[in-house]
Amino acid sequence: MFRGVYEHQIDAKGRTSLPAKLRETLVGSYDERLIITSALDPCLHAYPVREWEQLESALARRNPMEPGVKTLMRLYVAPAQEVPVDKLGRVLIPPQLRAHAGLEKDVVWAGMVKVIELWSAAGWRKAQEDARTEVDSAEVMRVLTELRQT
Repeated sequence: MFRGVYEHQIDAKGRTSLPAKLRETLVGSYDERLIITSALDPCLHAYPVREWEQLESALARRNPMEPGVKTLMRLYVAPAQEVPVDKLGRVLIPPQLRAHAGLEKDVVWAGMVKVIELWSAAGWRKAQEDARTEVDSAEVMRVLTELRQT
């Protein structure tokens, strides 16, 4: 499982280091490849290839003409790219994906169980602030209660 929040930088070529703890999980449970795509939030999602393939398989079983499926395919699947982790633990983020997430210098990697999010530092701060204003919401409490009952 991916967990933790890590601050890094991205260079002008779009290279950034995958944090060591996340890399250990990736290599220990999967391999050294990620599928990176634009999230619905202003960030990127990085999946181990096996997790991504499971998502694609689940989508393939759905009707591609269903409006939600079509939109998800266009916004989430189409921009996805396989990105290897090099020997130095770096990944190269393609320009269009960097633009989607506003990645310029300071970035934040956030482990989210089976997926990793990659944010601009400013975007991550805003997402955290937004999440904290919703922490007492009925929906968050419902999910937390369900998790405790399982």
